[in-house]
Amino acid sequence: MQLDKKQTNMLWFIGLVLTVLALSQIIGYWVNSTIPENTSIEWNSLIHFTHIRNYGGVFGMLQGMGWIFAVISIGLLIGVSAYLWLSPSIKRHEYICFGFIVGGGASNILDRFVYGSVIDFIDIQHIPYWNYIFNTADVMVHVGIWPLLVFSFIANEDDTGSGKLN
Repeated sequence: MQLDKKQTNMLWFIGLVLTVLALSQIIGYWVNSTIPENTSIEWNSLIHFTHIRNYGGVFGMLQGMGWIFAVISIGLLIGVSAYLWLSPSIKRHEYICFGFIVGGGASNILDRFVYGSVIDFIDIQHIPYWNYIFNTADVMVHVGIWPLLVFSFIANEDDTGSGKLN
């Protein structure tokens, strides 16, 4: 039995979601097990691993109300998955980009359910006005978002179809 294009793309999406989710959870578990909370390990002068907990949302907003972000995120992830499944004209790059986004989002949601907060640890030093600490799942969301934005600009500039990405 041969899979059609949509089924193949959905398998790419599901595979990426599960890979990103597993990778983010394994790294988060390692951080939780090896770096005491509120302590740092210097990897080099630029990057430190600083184990903190985010009980709020993006950039630490609304501390203590992480459940709101979990509920909203679950709705968004279901919506994205339904969009990919139901829409007739989704390109392969969209499945791949959304795989990174949904996998990262799902990892942060799972952190909230398992630990009651998101485990953040990537601490970039020496950047003016930057004092945020983030995690692997956040990086994966960005790995999905930025190419998706670039591809959307390319598609808007070239509606003739010659720049199609399948």
